[in-house]
Amino acid sequence: MTRKTVDSICAAYPGATASDPTTELDSWKAGGKMFACFGDRIDGVCVKTDSIDTARMLIDAGAATKAPYFHKSWVLVSFDAADDELKHRIRVSYEIIAKSLPKKVRDNLAS
Repeated sequence: MTRKTVDSICAAYPGATASDPTTELDSWKAGGKMFACFGDRIDGVCVKTDSIDTARMLIDAGAATKAPYFHKSWVLVSFDAADDELKHRIRVSYEIIAKSLPKKVRDNLAS
């Protein structure tokens, strides 16, 4: 999978916006909160999981690695991962972030 493919996956979610800060990192946000992040020095996508335990399980199973500089509930899924797995992890991350938004913001995502 490539960064371009990840961009197209993330762009398909309601209210998803690309954010390219002044650093070398690219991120995707929903309601102003990041759900996917990748950059020139990262060979994969950092995504949110529902808990530190889930992140640990994914790391122990070899499906992800620790996401550098992120909270322990985030993992790094390699671009070499199976397409279905990477798509699933991005979707789950988006859903976690979207559900955490205030109702008013959540309702405006689809607008």
